[in-house]
Amino acid sequence: MISKKNLIFDVGGVLIGYRWKEMLMDDFGLSDEKSEEIGTKIFDDPIWSDFDRGNVPIDSLVKHYCDLYPADEGIIRRFFYGYDRMATDREAVWEKMEELKKKGYNIYILSNYSEYLFKKHTDLLPFRNILDGGIVSYQTGTIKPEVEIYTTLLEKYDLEPAECIFFDDIEANVEAARGIGIESFLIDSEETLLNELARL
Repeated sequence: MISKKNLIFDVGGVLIGYRWKEMLMDDFGLSDEKSEEIGTKIFDDPIWSDFDRGNVPIDSLVKHYCDLYPADEGIIRRFFYGYDRMATDREAVWEKMEELKKKGYNIYILSNYSEYLFKKHTDLLPFRNILDGGIVSYQTGTIKPEVEIYTTLLEKYDLEPAECIFFDDIEANVEAARGIGIESFLIDSEETLLNELARL
């Protein structure tokens, strides 16, 4: 039996909560319908992938959306610039990661994130202090589920796919990892992740 010694985590939706819709509804006071509309405008636009790849600076991104949707400019600017509660802590997950680190596991991240939001959401979070490494999409210009970003991580840290376990909240990303031989789990909640980690 092959020993699993490397744990690879997505960040948003896995190591931290990602409450963009709740933020729009609970904190900005928008309706469910309006929140969905704003989310669709932002995340379904092809520029979002370019943002994650590191090809579009934040000011250009915001200008793009504001030019397209001038009636929503105030919301869009507040969404990106004026508020810091899109990400939420998952302290129980971080504690479990630290326990596993002490047991000899190596801990990595593999995440689609722009530099601007990655730093905004994670710079002060304690889980970053226990990482053995990682790849964030803005660093490479590739994004999950493109195979290149997975192989870049494996090659950079000399990891064998069969010795890794990957956790992500998007099925396509999980399937891509499985396709290159990495045991992978789809994470739909903090509780699901904690249950999977407890089995280690």
